[in-house]
Amino acid sequence: MEVNCEGCAGCCIDWRAISSAPSDHERRGPREPLDDDYNLVPLTRGDARDFLNAGLADVLTPRLWRDESGVEIDGVSLSAIDDKPAFFLGLRKSPKPVALFDADSTWLPTCAFLDPTTLQCRIHDEETYPAECADYPGHNLELGQETECERVEATFGGERLVDDEPPDDLSGFLFGPQAIGEKVFVFPDPERLEGVVARAAVDELTAEDRALFAAAAVSSAPGTTTVNRDRFESALAAARETDSWVGRAIDDWEDRAADVGSAAPDPTLAERVEDDRGAPETPGWNG
Repeated sequence: MEVNCEGCAGCCIDWRAISSAPSDHERRGPREPLDDDYNLVPLTRGDARDFLNAGLADVLTPRLWRDESGVEIDGVSLSAIDDKPAFFLGLRKSPKPVALFDADSTWLPTCAFLDPTTLQCRIHDEETYPAECADYPGHNLELGQETECERVEATFGGERLVDDEPPDDLSGFLFGPQAIGEKVFVFPDPERLEGVVARAAVDELTAEDRALFAAAAVSSAPGTTTVNRDRFESALAAARETDSWVGRAIDDWEDRAADVGSAAPDPTLAERVEDDRGAPETPGWNG
């Protein structure tokens, strides 16, 4: 597997606003995500624990799904397992000025860890680098599913997927019962989500809301819908106290941003918004 990522980062950025034919591949099944995020990276329980331990829990965000046969909260019927809301945990995106696909700098929803100047991941070599990111697009290739590389090629031209042979060291798949408690989590107390679901439906989750889901994921038991209550409360306390460079940068980007898809300042603005707050550097593409 070989991909050409320079000047792209299409899998890390919601580029639909600059596309003449935006993809809706995440909304084709029977369960529609409650959020409008694009290419959410589903984290494992281990990923979530690593982010919590690294003091980066404020970058975590949930994905819930609409499901008429599920459990109703705040007037929204949600996918559920054993009458408990089911969710993914992913990474937040924030508006950043990015110049990708040879286009001018534009405000687009971008992974919180992507350096908008180099279009490289700031945690690529860190322990917190998610397993799903490390494997991408390997799982898609193994399953014969379209990759983001191919969507970019089809829309903007160029060659992004250079070699479509899945790697030999690809991690195992988490499907069906194997995914429960490892990648698909349940929230233990549905009544505790009253008000939270209403905010999620209009993209107004608070830090407290996101901390609840982070705690539920970290305290889940693999293969079950069980949540360790003591671990949940300790994880919740730790998530509430998180105040990282990336959380502060997201707040700053949101204050500065204009409408999605509109002209943006030079991406080097990230030096003030992210680098000066302690964001890890990226190497660039030279050599």
